[in-house]
Parts: sequence; C-alpha cells; structure tokens
Amino acid sequence: MNENFDAIIQFISQPWPWWMGTFVIGLAMFFLIYFDKEFGLSANLRTMCAADGAGEFADFFNFDWQQQGWNLMVALGALFGGYIAANYFGGDGMAHVSQAAVDTFNGISQSDIFNVNNVPLIPGTDVIHPEIDPFWNLYSWQSLFTLRGFIVIIGGGFLIGFGARYAGGCTSGHAISGLADLQIPSLVAVIGFFVGGLIMTWFILPYILRMTI
Repeated sequence: MNENFDAIIQFISQPWPWWMGTFVIGLAMFFLIYFDKEFGLSANLRTMCAADGAGEFADFFNFDWQQQGWNLMVALGALFGGYIAANYFGGDGMAHVSQAAVDTFNGISQSDIFNVNNVPLIPGTDVIHPEIDPFWNLYSWQSLFTLRGFIVIIGGGFLIGFGARYAGGCTSGHAISGLADLQIPSLVAVIGFFVGGLIMTWFILPYILRMTI
C-alpha cells in the first residue's frame, strides 16, 4: 500500500510539460462557459464583503452574494490545493532557472547567494526551506517593518487590489475568462498586465530590492 502511495506521489511530483497547464485551464473554462459562469478570483473580495453586510453601506456590495458561492469554493480549493502541492508534491521546492537568472539575482544582492541548484521558489522561509539568506527573506514579519518590505508587501498588495477593481477584474478574470469569451477590454487589460510587469521587473523592482532600510 505504501509503495503504491509513494509511486503516486512521485508521479505527481515529476516535472510536467508546459502544455498540461493550458489543457487543464482550457478544460475548466469549457465547463464554466457551458454552465454560464464567469471566473475571477478577485471577485471573491466583493463577495466576501457582501456576505459580511457591506451592502448596507455601499450599493456596489448590494447583490445576491450566494450566487457566487461556487467562486468562493474555487478560491478555497486553490488555497488548500496550493498548500498541499507545495508541501507534499513540490519536489525539492527549487526554481530550476538558468545561469543567467542566477547571475541576475546575485547581481541584485551583490553577493553569490544563489547557484543553479539553489534558488528557492519563494523569497522567504517555508516548510521545505526553514532558513534563507536575510536579503531574500522578503515575506516575513522582519521584512514587513523595513521600507523595502513595506513597499513589496503592503504597497504591492494595495496596487493589486486597486488595479483589479479599476480594471474590472484580475489576471485570472481577464486573461483566462475574459479572453476565452473574446472580450476586447480583457485583451487590453492583459496587454497592460504584461507591459506593466516587464517595466516593474526590469526597471523598478531591482532598485526596490537593493534598499537597505
């Protein structure tokens, strides 16, 4: 019995081809369109506020939030599924990146912290990596009370929330559900996501990460 279970874990934990993700997402979108549903994770924030009675204070939250209960289950499943996958089916928990990427990371930190076989997936401690170099321990309470950590965690969270509301949806709502419905506004939003992400990654984030206060 244990041998069969170990074999299943090894099968799931192995590297999967890139197209497997597109196949699963496409299959999920087929069922969502078939049942006349619109997928978007950021919509759950509005649903949770409506469930807590925010509709009494703002018309934006005054709707039948129970009709969106299925979307809450999707978010809950993503939360627990991500935890299980990362801690039990995630292999070594390393980001298998190129030497060029490693050189970029070490250039930002100005020290040879990483090598090709030692780049964790998460810039912070986790179950697999209880210790990490302080420079890359971004997701921690200690980092939160620094200017760099405050910008990344609080500032980044605010921009994500504000941007998702201002654009009428997040990356999942526009890039997956919106494009599948052939919506032009979603295409514009997705182009903006990529352009903004490239600008942030190459021109802004390196300076934020080098902050020492």
